[in-house]
Amino acid sequence: MKLIPIILSGGAGTRLWPLSVNDHPKQFLPLVTEKTMIQETLLRLQGLELGNPIVSCGEGHRFLVAQQVGEVSGAKPTIILEPMAKNTAPAIAAACVSALKQDKDCVVIVLPSDHVIRDVKAFQRAVELASKDAYENNTLVTFGIVPTFASTGYGYVKAGDSESNGVFQLERFVEKPCLEKAQEYLASGQYSWNSGMFVFRPGIFLEELKKLSPDMAELSIESFEKAKSDEDFIRLDAASFSQIKGDSIDYAVMEKTKLGRIVKLDAGWDDVGSWSALYGISSKDENQNVTKGDVIALNVKNSYIRAECERLVGVIGLENLVVVDSPDGLLISDINKIQDVKKIAETLKLRYNK
Repeated sequence: MKLIPIILSGGAGTRLWPLSVNDHPKQFLPLVTEKTMIQETLLRLQGLELGNPIVSCGEGHRFLVAQQVGEVSGAKPTIILEPMAKNTAPAIAAACVSALKQDKDCVVIVLPSDHVIRDVKAFQRAVELASKDAYENNTLVTFGIVPTFASTGYGYVKAGDSESNGVFQLERFVEKPCLEKAQEYLASGQYSWNSGMFVFRPGIFLEELKKLSPDMAELSIESFEKAKSDEDFIRLDAASFSQIKGDSIDYAVMEKTKLGRIVKLDAGWDDVGSWSALYGISSKDENQNVTKGDVIALNVKNSYIRAECERLVGVIGLENLVVVDSPDGLLISDINKIQDVKKIAETLKLRYNK
């Protein structure tokens, strides 16, 4: 049984502006290690019995994907180009058609390209468990991240009481909760953070999509069957793909299917969705600062300071700060207000699209 990675690489990463920009979003940046996020996504699968990876991305990122995946993968990737963004379900459906053409008896693992997982061995054990269940029982398996605190920033999945060999029945999905609800979820032990990672047989996923979202299934498959290949890329048919009413895999399939299962994952996971999240997972000095690049910080505490230009960044007498100096802009923010950075990216988009 081969495991074929499906890597989703269509995100813009606006909450990590000014380092993550449209032409070079966060999945192509070395934010945590010397490897980029998309490279780390593939590298943590090394040692498993893998097929050729499939990467779904936009037209503008095709060469970045080809270069970065090629640097770390021993197998030539299939790179599927989405004509426009339609959320995750159509992209996954098209990739599943591609996976079946590669190996009809495979299992696929769907992975966002912007996660951090510190315990790779624990992750691989969970992947093997999920793959076995998906292959033998025709299930659609998601990974529930064992929560370490009552987060209001993540969606949750609830595991049912039915369990077999470490695989639980998927009872329901829950949107991002208020703090009181998040505390209840944490105390119950039944709820996990929604990871956005999945394992299943591609044919089973497509069958469920046909039942639950038939128009999306038909158009997604048609967009692949009518796709044009040039050089190393598969360009989905724009006429078919544009007609799809976009939706996430959660809403289109996982919240409705009776085949859903959960494997709980405790492997030091983080989705690196913001500068505060990156600060949280990074090593800190004696003043609880994280500094990257040519930085001098005097009497500074609890701050993230990153210099990406060929110049010194100096900060004096401040606390709870994010400073990011990049070729595309300079960000200075209270670390507790950093979620609003996406508003800067939105403003810039409006400014330059006039």
